[in-house]
Amino acid sequence: MLGVMAFEIVRGLHILAVIAWMAGMLFLPRLYAYDAEQADKAEPLRSEMRALLRTWQRRLLKIIVNPAMTLAWIFGVWMIAIHIYGFGEGWGFLAQPWMVAKLAGVVALSGWHGFLAGELRRIEAGTSTRTGRFWRMTNEIPFLIAIVMVLSVTTQWTFG
Repeated sequence: MLGVMAFEIVRGLHILAVIAWMAGMLFLPRLYAYDAEQADKAEPLRSEMRALLRTWQRRLLKIIVNPAMTLAWIFGVWMIAIHIYGFGEGWGFLAQPWMVAKLAGVVALSGWHGFLAGELRRIEAGTSTRTGRFWRMTNEIPFLIAIVMVLSVTTQWTFG
């Protein structure tokens, strides 16, 4: 009984961390788009807007997105440990098709997160070549990945 309750608490905390992580990863590209679109604006508006946008970008990444991703990973690994050791499912649990899809989604989201963090460094260095159109077209990538992950976990589908 205690194991099930602990799992439910950890799962709830994992979901909350993922919500914060996703919110940040959906908003950050929008800030990048606004930043890229300042290129054709006249001074001093361009510099003032870029300074403001970059402050928001940095804060969003450092205060929300990075910690939320870290917590999502911690609680996710904790849930896996409960499944393997607490529920006695063993390591084969990780080879179930739905779990493989979920873990692939985690890797993809983490990779996109890394790309967004790297892009902030390029934006601040003035070396980014991405356009507002690029950011608008790629803005929904995290949500598309999340669809696969959530449906995999909620249905726990298999191949047989």
